[in-house]
Amino acid sequence: MQWLIVAGAIVVLLGIYLSWTAGRLDRLHARVDAARGVLDAQLHRRSGAALDVASGGLLDPASAMLVADAASRARTVDPHRTENPATGLSGFREEPGTGLGGEREQAESDLTQALVETLDDPGYIAELRAEGAGEALDDLASACRQVGHARRFHNDTVRAARRLRRKPVVRWLRLAGRAPWPETVEFDDAVPKGLGG
Repeated sequence: MQWLIVAGAIVVLLGIYLSWTAGRLDRLHARVDAARGVLDAQLHRRSGAALDVASGGLLDPASAMLVADAASRARTVDPHRTENPATGLSGFREEPGTGLGGEREQAESDLTQALVETLDDPGYIAELRAEGAGEALDDLASACRQVGHARRFHNDTVRAARRLRRKPVVRWLRLAGRAPWPETVEFDDAVPKGLGG
């Protein structure tokens, strides 16, 4: 009789642990989705601020075109399309909703490079500020910094979810259900030195 009570207590404790683990995993997946949404919003804010600077008439025509082209591409690229670097062929990812996709990440890196090439010189930024571009440049600088923070937060949340999903009990009992494997987002998010990076 006594060992039945012990066995029952073990089963109850195991059930509580499994329920807590499944709930924690569900919360982590929700945090990954929320963090990806915040990152996406910050990326749109950055590309919008870059378009404002490019269309403000203060940059030279070549720089304005470079920034505007990169910002437009970053805003319009299909987040579910990816390209295989080995073949150069593109297609759609099987699991939309994980990461941003290779083409989107490349477009965001290209925008960063365009901004760095155009706005890396503090002297040039001082000239632009003197011509009245201070507010637009401050918005762009803030957006660039927020993109970096949002990407790091997203990737930290993804790593936490992956650590939990790698635990044997989670894999054996399939506690993750059909949730896609969370993917980190990797692209160049450097802030141009002229903007305080």
